[in-house]
Amino acid sequence: MILANWKLWLLTAVCVTGLGHLGQAADKPYVVFVTGDEEYRSEESMPMLAEILERNYGWKTKVCYAVDPADGTINPSYKENIAGLEALKEADLMVVYTRFRKLPPAQLQMILDYTNSGKPMAGFRTTTHAVLYDDGPLAKWNDGLGRDVFGQKWITHHGHHGDQHLTDVELIAGQESHPVLRGVKPFKAYSWLYHVDGGNHKLSPVDALLLKGTSLISSHQMAGKLEEFPLVQPVAWTRTYTGETGKSSRVFFTTLGEPWDFESESMRRLAINGFFWAVGKEGEIPADGTKVDVKEPFEISKSGFGTHVPGKMPPK
Repeated sequence: MILANWKLWLLTAVCVTGLGHLGQAADKPYVVFVTGDEEYRSEESMPMLAEILERNYGWKTKVCYAVDPADGTINPSYKENIAGLEALKEADLMVVYTRFRKLPPAQLQMILDYTNSGKPMAGFRTTTHAVLYDDGPLAKWNDGLGRDVFGQKWITHHGHHGDQHLTDVELIAGQESHPVLRGVKPFKAYSWLYHVDGGNHKLSPVDALLLKGTSLISSHQMAGKLEEFPLVQPVAWTRTYTGETGKSSRVFFTTLGEPWDFESESMRRLAINGFFWAVGKEGEIPADGTKVDVKEPFEISKSGFGTHVPGKMPPK
């Protein structure tokens, strides 16, 4: 009888522990940010979000950076190394913001292993084209990682048009009560609008479309191609990804994420709310949204190739 009760206790303990990955995460989730894009300063915006999570909510975080092995500095232009990905083995949430990385197979495998773990994920903007391999077996992930895991591959955008607001962001009708949108108000984004749906392209199945963006200045409109590339596109959604192991993950994604977008409280709240939802803590999102104050003054570098701050070492 004692042995039977011990077996029942052990089974219960194992099941409760498993809830951290199948439903609600640990009380203070461990969030690992995977950064590495040479254009949009994810090496600055993602640490800012990590700091908000730690300061306001006590979550544990780690930011993995593109590191140049020649001098050990953070260098998003070096595409063949993201240091610290081993942390994904312990993560409760993986947040990805990378662009056209050509990682060593072992590093890519750590990311793929996480996608197959059943644990939640979130992604930003260029994660539609997170990696780029010339050929070989890994090239299938050039489109596959963005399209199959996060919802869409890289297709095109409505164009660069200077340092100004380029996308009008609004809540999608009927989704106003979605937990991710609590406290999120319409705002104007600096991100030029990504095409993800319409014409010859179809967004992968989603659970909820949350926000839509309208291009304010469009190269495709100038070229008379709006039938193929409409002015209005989804810019944030939630979906479910079922990996090769058969385990299913909650996924939050947004095509926004130009560095100056994060000046907007609504943009920061969209991200933090999205993380709460992904780890199963949507019940803890207040009616007016998560607390997303930043250290003043707000400082983040301009987007663009070669605009990262050189010589910075990853935090110890």
